[in-house]
This record gives sequence, C-alpha cells and structure tokens, in this order.
Amino acid sequence: MTYQKDTTHLAIDPYIVLGVQRSATEAEIKKAYRAKAKALHPDTHKDDPQKEEEFKRVSAAYEILGDKEKRAKFDRGEIDGDGNPTGFAGGGGYPGGGGGGFRWQSTSGQSPFEGAQGDPFEDILSGMFSGGRSRRGGPGPQKGRDVRYRVQVDFEDAVLGARRRMTMADGRALDVNIPAGIDSGQTLRLKSQGQQSPYGGPPGDALLEIEVRSSKIWDRDGKDLRMKLPIGLKEAVLGGSVEVKTPSGHVTLKVPAGSNTGAQLRLKGKGVKTDPPGDLYVRLEIVLENPKDEGLRKWAEKS
Repeated sequence: MTYQKDTTHLAIDPYIVLGVQRSATEAEIKKAYRAKAKALHPDTHKDDPQKEEEFKRVSAAYEILGDKEKRAKFDRGEIDGDGNPTGFAGGGGYPGGGGGGFRWQSTSGQSPFEGAQGDPFEDILSGMFSGGRSRRGGPGPQKGRDVRYRVQVDFEDAVLGARRRMTMADGRALDVNIPAGIDSGQTLRLKSQGQQSPYGGPPGDALLEIEVRSSKIWDRDGKDLRMKLPIGLKEAVLGGSVEVKTPSGHVTLKVPAGSNTGAQLRLKGKGVKTDPPGDLYVRLEIVLENPKDEGLRKWAEKS
C-alpha cells in the first residue's frame, strides 16, 4: 500500500476540531471553544504559524457550531465545515449524519495490505486539515464532486490494520483497507468513488475522515500501547505468570518476584503493527484478592 500526502483541501468536521460529540450542548460547545481559543491564542504564541492556523480552525469551527442555524445545516449535510454549500441537502457533505452514511462489515480472506496494481483504494494520511474548497480543475472536463464521510474505526482495527466492507450512502458496497497505525483526524481516499461528473469528466473521490474509537483496555502512545494490569499480592511477592490481553490475542507475561505497584513490563512487538511494530507496556497494580483474609490481617499486625 502506498502512502502519499493529501494535497486536497478538505473542510474538517467542526465537531472534531473542538473535540466535542455531535450531541454536545451549546454550553459544552462554548466551553470547549473557549478552552482551545485560550490555549491557541496568537498573543500567547507569537511567531508560531502552526498555532495561528489551529486558532483559525477553532474559530471557524465555533462559527458553525455556535450558530444554531448553521449547526443544523451542517448536521443535515447542507454546508461543510467552512460554511460552504455542499449541494447534498439531506445527506450531503457527510451523508447519513452521525453514522457516516454507511456501515462496516467484516470481510475475510485477503490481507488488509494486499491489492492488485491499480487498486482504486488509495490511502492518504493527511493529519490536520486547513480550511478551503476542494481543488478541481486542470485540463479536460471538470471532475465530479468529492464526497466526504465520517468513519468510526474500532481501536483494534487501527492498531492491527483491517479490511472492512463499507456500504455507501447510495447502497454500493466497497471493501476498504484500514492501514495499521491510522489515527483520528486522518483521511482515507477512495479514488473515483465520489459523485459522477455532470460534464463528462472523471468521478470525484470519496474521502473518509477517520475517528478511532477509544478502548477500555489500552491507551495509545504513538506506535506503543499502554495498559494497567491488576495482580495479586502472591504474584507480586513470589513472582509468577499472568495472562495479558493484547489486540492480537492473549499472551503470558512473567511477573518478577518482588514487584510493586507501578512497575512497568514491556511486551515487545505487541503494540501498533507498523514497521517496525510498537510495544505494549504493562503497568502492574497490586490488588488484594481478599482484604478481610485473617492470615493477612495477622501478618500485618505483626509487621
């Protein structure tokens, strides 16, 4: 799979910019905006173009979500994150509303990274976006409109990579490669899977804006993963083997004798499956199996 920088300007979802849910209240949106605007204000980051651009994105996002009418239009897909008309009222810029206009289904067989030459699924990792209209033009008839979707990806799929079936807003089913290591805010481009050109030009592309679901077990730190593991007092004092759940399955971890809460053990290569893969760091936390154990109480009294 080939990666390249996405040079197409894409109006980013203002909910993602402000870090709020689509169900957020006006007060929650205002609070998130004030916090980000204060942290990014140019007066506190002089001569920092990156912070200035982020401040502009936050302000633009609040201009949409802080206005009831504009927010409603965005939620209906009538305008994009820049406030520009999408031309897809009732299911446009982000077809289908909060769910992204499609659903994922598991597929089997082919590896997530296999594909014949000329595969229409060209993955593009774009990071943060700046405002502006999509670029079209060049020689020949005008290209069709790009269609944007919001996609929620399971944590494990983002860590390991996966191939998932996507049902588009128009009912078409497409198999999409999710590369290991993808993160929220990045974009996958599906070449020629957007709107047909009314002028006889090539179709537009489908742009999948990624949001990785959080995990109750692991936290991501770049290409590494971190987790907490409760162990009994006996394993902490005498050492032993415990079972640890990783995104790719359960493994056995050896706990050294004399371990204490806060000790950190590493499972090499059990993090994000990049090249080279990341590691999984396990933080031990001692938990008493029976705090009311009489023998334990007598031992503590003698200490």
